[in-house]
Amino acid sequence: MIFKIHYEIKLLQNLDGIRAIAALMVMVFHFFQGIEPSSGILSVLTKVSVFGQTGVTLFFVLSGFLITRILLATKETSGYFKNFYLRRTLRIFPLYYLFLLLSYYVLPLLFQTSGPAFSQQIFHFTYLQNFATTFNWNASGPSHFWSLAVEEHFYLFWPFIVYLFSNKNLTKIILGIILGAMILRAIMVSYEYEVFYFTFTRFDSLAIGSFLAILEQRNVFIRQNSNKFLMILVCLLIPTIIMWTYFTGTGNTYIQVFKFSFLSFIYFSIIGFVLCIENNHIINRVLKTHFFSYTGKISYGLYVYHPFAYSICAMLIDFDNILLNLVMRFIMTYLISSLSFHLFESSFLRLKKYFEYN
Repeated sequence: MIFKIHYEIKLLQNLDGIRAIAALMVMVFHFFQGIEPSSGILSVLTKVSVFGQTGVTLFFVLSGFLITRILLATKETSGYFKNFYLRRTLRIFPLYYLFLLLSYYVLPLLFQTSGPAFSQQIFHFTYLQNFATTFNWNASGPSHFWSLAVEEHFYLFWPFIVYLFSNKNLTKIILGIILGAMILRAIMVSYEYEVFYFTFTRFDSLAIGSFLAILEQRNVFIRQNSNKFLMILVCLLIPTIIMWTYFTGTGNTYIQVFKFSFLSFIYFSIIGFVLCIENNHIINRVLKTHFFSYTGKISYGLYVYHPFAYSICAMLIDFDNILLNLVMRFIMTYLISSLSFHLFESSFLRLKKYFEYN
């Protein structure tokens, strides 16, 4: 029992650090997006920053793991569905809808512009923005919210799957989701549809993360298995980098059929490795530092606010120096996200105590 308690503390601290890295990757990617390289070094940084886009995939894998381990641990308790959905609602909805209201109604007033028609907003309010992007529906709103829609769709059905099926059958369902997502990507690519944003072509990342929760119940995350996860990482990393670097772009659209699954398994192996290594390992010590711990704590806000913070800086505090702009935009994002967390989100998070799992 003592070991279990200590393991829980280690696990959450480590994963806050990983969550922080995912948020920072996306922030770096969006900063360099659209910048025209003016030097060799900047050109390299711009190309490397593209990998930051995969921070969303890391979010998916991590979310699949965290959500599934909660569901597996509580599926025999009373209030299983009620507690899960109310706790998710308190965490996700307040900030999500606050930012939509700010985007559609407050900011247009401040900047004396006109917001989009409600017929264009409705897709974001109903978490269908990624469907709108995929099928070119007339929608307008925060473009980066597509990933929040994918996760929300996963939350809608996955608790029922975990509740109804045994771990053995869950493994089969996870495999089916992975294969199904790849087949659907192949079909959609052949018809020239975008597969990056669509719910059912990105569910494999969440499913792969869910398998980590099943491995946890099998006591796989022990020090002796850390090298196995490293081997998986090495075996996948090299072909994925080659695939990403040389076979993406025009004429190589079918790479998307495999790319997202490869990336997901890379992050699967990284998370698995972190869960296996000892508490005092240098990687764990870094992940548990105050910076990574706090960044993970406010990562939802960092993800939501960072394009807005970048826009504010571009209008008010823009330098000729790329590094200064990067630092200033990060500072602005952290400031807004911290204020949001402590002054707004925390009020709702405190309500979660009324829906504790038994």
